[in-house]
Amino acid sequence: MTVEIFSSVPCKLGEGPLWHPVRNQLFWFDILGQKMISKEGDAERTWQFDECHSAAGWVDRDTLLLASETGLWQFDLLTEKRTLLCPLEADNPTTRSNDGRADPWGGFWIGTMGFNADPKAGAIYRFYRGELRQLVPDVTISNAICFAPDRSCAYYVDTEVGRIMRQSLAAEDGWPEGDPTVFLDLSAEDFGVDGAVVDRHGNLWNAQWGAGRVVCYDPNGAVLETISLPTPQTTCPAFGGTTLSTLYITSAADGIDVAPAGCTFVVTTGASGQPEHPVIL
Repeated sequence: MTVEIFSSVPCKLGEGPLWHPVRNQLFWFDILGQKMISKEGDAERTWQFDECHSAAGWVDRDTLLLASETGLWQFDLLTEKRTLLCPLEADNPTTRSNDGRADPWGGFWIGTMGFNADPKAGAIYRFYRGELRQLVPDVTISNAICFAPDRSCAYYVDTEVGRIMRQSLAAEDGWPEGDPTVFLDLSAEDFGVDGAVVDRHGNLWNAQWGAGRVVCYDPNGAVLETISLPTPQTTCPAFGGTTLSTLYITSAADGIDVAPAGCTFVVTTGASGQPEHPVIL
């Protein structure tokens, strides 16, 4: 597999890649740059905001759900109107949103964290049909939110802890059932367990901050393959393209002045991803 640069726009903290399955278009964020970026064909577009945004889900062709440091928003891509759906730790100026993804029931899971990775300052929430409910408290760096294709479980990690957790979900509505278990213990490694996505066969693809790679694990935690990137701070993968076999990978240039740090990368894999689920407002 050959890794290429998809976008050379340098992101201080690239995150949250989302392949919109109706528009066939990739969206992603520079969290610290307070902007969302998209590329369609050779044309790139940037939306500049007045606060940090980190993740998105798609509602319909022209509507996104955006997660920011103060709330969840409905965003019209045609008019650029942003409408508040609900506050997200808006009364806590020390935290911001981080990793997030839509679940198979139309809910949206979103994690928060301290701007300075303050210990246990963040949490993981689920927004479902108008209700925001906290699921996991006392999180330092929320990441790796993704879902099994058979709808049996969710995955997530506190990067500070380094253990990817597996949480069983109720079949009827997707709310957590029982206590989470450890899917993969990477706490002894010298890299940060960052964003992740699950493919159509249930394999988990994890970006590893500091190691400059994305590693694919099977449902039992065995390593299937490793994709090496030309920059160390890889942040999150997303499947896209017409056959969902293209893997897009964001990265961060924070603290690194040498290109291609902060670029967004692309690689054609032999895997097949899941279409991103729509958010039901």
